[in-house]
Amino acid sequence: MVDPNSELLDKIRQQFNSAPYPVNPLEELPKDDTDLLFKHNQVTPYYLRNQRVLDTHGTVILDAGCGTGYTSLVLAEANPGATIVGIDLSEESIHLAQQRAQYHGRTNLEFHALSIEDIPKLGRDFDYINCDEVLYLLPDPIKGLQVMQSVLKPEGILRANLHSSLQRHPYYRSQKLFQLMGLLDANPGDLEIEIVAETMQALKDTVDLKARTWRPEFGENTPQGRSKILSNHLLLGDKGFTIAELFAALRAADLEFISMVNWRSWELLDLFKDPENLPVFWAMSLPDLSVEQQLQIFELLHPVGHRLLDFWCGHPDQAKPYLPVAEWSDLEWQRTTVQLHPQLQRSEIKDVLCQKVTDYDLFEISHFISTPAQSPVLLKSTLAACLLPLWEGPQSVQVLSQRLLQISPVNPATLEPLSPHQAREILTELLQSLEVFLYVLLELPSHPG
Repeated sequence: MVDPNSELLDKIRQQFNSAPYPVNPLEELPKDDTDLLFKHNQVTPYYLRNQRVLDTHGTVILDAGCGTGYTSLVLAEANPGATIVGIDLSEESIHLAQQRAQYHGRTNLEFHALSIEDIPKLGRDFDYINCDEVLYLLPDPIKGLQVMQSVLKPEGILRANLHSSLQRHPYYRSQKLFQLMGLLDANPGDLEIEIVAETMQALKDTVDLKARTWRPEFGENTPQGRSKILSNHLLLGDKGFTIAELFAALRAADLEFISMVNWRSWELLDLFKDPENLPVFWAMSLPDLSVEQQLQIFELLHPVGHRLLDFWCGHPDQAKPYLPVAEWSDLEWQRTTVQLHPQLQRSEIKDVLCQKVTDYDLFEISHFISTPAQSPVLLKSTLAACLLPLWEGPQSVQVLSQRLLQISPVNPATLEPLSPHQAREILTELLQSLEVFLYVLLELPSHPG
């Protein structure tokens, strides 16, 4: 008897052999995409979990479902000194990934044609696992999580994602339609892609399915257009999940939720017109809700912007104890070391900052690592100038406070001299506002607990 799971995986392998993904050109290098690098840097989830800064040198990263290797290249760029091991079911994708690594002269990238189920055959454990756009295709996503959990080091972190059944519902209708038409009986090819494009282009623009799932560029006969149809309307094995199902899968795989990858865009209070003046029911209820419950409510209220339920997780009870920054006393701030997130520590960004300071202009730090807020994060030139030493390396709060006193020795309203205590208060307020977005990372020399 034919195993339907094996049959589906073979179909998926054939689909990605005939249409490898992603379609990023071989020569494309992600070194200037700070948003993308921020997300793929181990430092980001490690700090969110432990409020400590990780040195990526010597770490080993698994890119599970690496496709044509572009994300593996991103991981290598974002994590200096790390070794990247990419695996994928598609032999053709692995061949292209190897070509990509060779083109860019990356000797710290290696690739294997291997299924997720067979990862243990590598005989290695990993500090970080990236499993991007893969789990929702597996016949049994929980089994996939369990396999990756088995090769994750005790303090390691796993990043994975699932398609949102609420946000992506129209595409599942589309897949059902084309399944009924027989286009998913075998591996979809050029003929099936053409039929989808002709169908959608022939429909009135007011037809609900077209309005919700079709973009004019999908119908263009380009690699990007064909890829969009294959990864949406003709994607074999595609399944959707809810937040509740995500957390149930983590519990079944003995994994602990750390954070959503785009955690800044999952803030429940941002959905209210006036977060400071909530309806009484919500004001009383929200403080008692678990993270899982808050995410479920957000998903039910506003799933539109989240195609992926993109998350970080790890082995249970591995988070290091720490005191949240919002609870630090003045004494703790005096002992704090400040450093930039590695993706901001670039000479080009420093040059922009220096020019803004020279021109007494506002410095838009959110231009380099974006936030979900409608308003940009802007720094006044005097405050931005205080941060310049961070481009040379980590600094103490005391050093940065002394710099603020040099730049702005008096209160501009009263012309009274600024005291060291006042300078430190101004600086710590700035740092706390930036730490929320991980623009700066704050560490105490020793942690409570």
